[in-house]
Order: sequence, then C-alpha cells, then structure tokens
Amino acid sequence: MIEKKTVCQIVEEWLEGKDYFLVEVTVSLDDKIVVEIDHAEGVWIEDCVELSRFIESKLNREEEDYELEVGSAGIGQPFKVVQQYYNHIGSEVEVLTKSGKKLAGVLKEADEEKFVVTVQKKVKLDGAKRPKLMEEDETFRYDEIKYTKYLISFK
Repeated sequence: MIEKKTVCQIVEEWLEGKDYFLVEVTVSLDDKIVVEIDHAEGVWIEDCVELSRFIESKLNREEEDYELEVGSAGIGQPFKVVQQYYNHIGSEVEVLTKSGKKLAGVLKEADEEKFVVTVQKKVKLDGAKRPKLMEEDETFRYDEIKYTKYLISFK
C-alpha cells in the first residue's frame, strides 16, 4: 500500500516555490490517491496535470498499482486548512458550530487558533418600535465548529 506520508512529501516537493498549498491527501485501502490543492486565485487545470505527472514520476507502478486524482479543493466544500480561511477573508461564509448553531456572515479575520465572522443581527434598541439590523463580530476557535465554508452568491 502506498503511504500517505510518501504522497505528501512528493506534493510538498512540487509545491516548493509555488503559491499553491496542500489542502488534503487521502489514500484508500485500494490505493486510490486523491490530492487536493488550492491557490488564492483559483486552481488551473494545467497545474493539476503537471502535479499529477510529477507524482506519477515519483511512484513506481511496477511495485504498486494505484489510481490518482489531482484537483482543487471544491468550492462550497468545508475548509480543511487554515490557509483557506486566510484566502477567504472578506468573503461571505457559513459556519456550523458543534452545538448546532448555523450562521452566515463575512469572514473578518483569521489566525492559527481562531477566526472572526461579522454577522448581522436584529437588535431592538431602547425606545425603538422595530428591531434594527446591527453588525456584530463572532469569534470561533477551530475546535468549536463542525465546518466553515465559502458561501456562493449569485447577487
């Protein structure tokens, strides 16, 4: 069986000096290898082909047969690495907490431990007849959430 660690080392070698980053590598029991990469400005098919060929040049099909799939982290899929949070600062995201609370807002900031989402909430101010929409920052630690994903908007 091909080891995930081996594939990760090969991918990291290809990534050196490039603006791409590794999102995830999975290797199934039947040696299906799936590599997901991402880039702040999107992933080009030509680069996926180049990475695929690079991986194939480093693995020996005579020793082990495998299936290889190289692609970009799917849009609308949950973020898997902190770099994806950095790339989407200023974008609208959806967050589902482990407690089951779902909210949408603009990703304001992110660091290695936490991230901040600006959400709009209806707040009834003293003396007002109707609630008013107000922006409020909500901070989350990564271990508090089930997922965060980019919200696709067609506005």
